[in-house]
Amino acid sequence: MSKIGLWTDSHNFPSLPLMKLSAYHKAMGDEVEMYMPINQYDLVYASKVFSFTDDIDTDSVIQADEVKRGGTGYCISVKNGKEVFDNSKNTFLPREIEHIYPDYALYPQYKYAVGFLTRGCPRNCGFCVVGEKEGLCSKQAADLNEFWRGQKEIKLLDPNILACKDYESLLKQLAESKAKVDFTQGLDIRLTNPDNIELLNKIKVTMLHFAWDNPKQDLTRYFRRFSEHTKIKSDRNKAVYVLTNYNSTLEEDLYRIYTLRELGYNPYVMIYQKENAPKEIRRLQRWVNCRWIFRTVNKFEDYKG
Repeated sequence: MSKIGLWTDSHNFPSLPLMKLSAYHKAMGDEVEMYMPINQYDLVYASKVFSFTDDIDTDSVIQADEVKRGGTGYCISVKNGKEVFDNSKNTFLPREIEHIYPDYALYPQYKYAVGFLTRGCPRNCGFCVVGEKEGLCSKQAADLNEFWRGQKEIKLLDPNILACKDYESLLKQLAESKAKVDFTQGLDIRLTNPDNIELLNKIKVTMLHFAWDNPKQDLTRYFRRFSEHTKIKSDRNKAVYVLTNYNSTLEEDLYRIYTLRELGYNPYVMIYQKENAPKEIRRLQRWVNCRWIFRTVNKFEDYKG
């Protein structure tokens, strides 16, 4: 029996790779726990989501015979002011681990199921690593029962499920589950139509996330059409990621934010390379993302924060 330590830089959301690794090693009879610097391990897995967070061995001494690192955070570097994904460093779980049912006992504080039904995205956006990491074609990666067994809520991580040719059957699986579903990533508003909106209407949706990243592309008509056909009327259940500090002016950022609010959506400002962002963009993010302020102060120029 081996003693396995698990470490991640993700602190407010369960690590799906670590839950799968935990399930695999427990099935092998190994002892598994979240990594503690004072303990000795035969093997430590370090899963890094973000490129800007510290690595496991920067603040502590690892007492382990072997350390295996993986995750997007280890593959991103910044060159000429832009994030670059190094696919040579990309690591994937072996198939027998990738398709194992996650060990949710690793995170008892979270009661929901979490996973991917599809992987990949054809958009190939310059700020996003999904295309390089998972491929430029959205493909089915699993059926729902691979990571869901009756939990009342599902957190779906798919980067672009509507771009998958099998999306209809996958949305039907979500509807038939009767579970509440949070589409945590941005559904592609450009791929919505009356037919797939009707499929989404059959799902118990807690949150739909969309994205309006490119200010040069006016997506107003798509958001308006979705509002006309969806049964979700509250803006609290329709969030839209608005990318800033990436080929956009403040005026273009405000246009997207004001337009989305008028159409009944909740904009959520994301800052590309936040550590290098202008002060005004950081103020914009605070104004929009603090909901009670955004609902109280109607115009950005009136915000004094």
